[in-house]
Amino acid sequence: MIPRRTARALIVAPHSDDETIGCFALVRRLRRRGTRVRLLIVTDGGASHPGSVRWPRRRLAAARAAETRRAARRMGLTAADCHFLGLPDGDLAADPTAAHRIAAAAARWGARLVVGPCAGDDHADHRTTARHLAAARLPGARRLGYRVWPQGTRRRDAHALILDARDRLAKRATLRGYRTQCGAISDDPSGFAMTPRQIAGFTRQREWFARA
Repeated sequence: MIPRRTARALIVAPHSDDETIGCFALVRRLRRRGTRVRLLIVTDGGASHPGSVRWPRRRLAAARAAETRRAARRMGLTAADCHFLGLPDGDLAADPTAAHRIAAAAARWGARLVVGPCAGDDHADHRTTARHLAAARLPGARRLGYRVWPQGTRRRDAHALILDARDRLAKRATLRGYRTQCGAISDDPSGFAMTPRQIAGFTRQREWFARA
């Protein structure tokens, strides 16, 4: 399922932190095998705390991008390996440019492995991203899908990547580094924040991937 050798891989995440939840150990393993990996973050991530005064959308989007760059270093990547389309978080399906921009960005990298969200994910932005990737012309590329929501579910045809203890601890620390999504924003009680239980669930011993 997961190729032992590939020259280039592209990890597509609808939001900053999805790449860590879905593909942290995969990226580290690919890098150890010499694969060049690029992260493509589709949305600006600015809709997680719409009621915050201290964190208006522009500030939140910039912070989430910085969190991804820090996470990338834990995966063996650099800031230059992180690319951000800045499309509208929470309203991706309504953006008429989304399909073209996602497809064009994926095609430019020329990846032999493209990993993105599953079409059956419960989050609308994830499903939209999966649909646009499926429609993109990516000749010669193997495509895999990962699921984020609902947490703890997987497709029956999914295959597991087993995390060793070192990768698992590093993944948990990296996910907690997304402070904007882990409770650091305190002036919007309705905003999203991962609970300790969710963080534990997102950093279990396996990452699941299915053919997309």
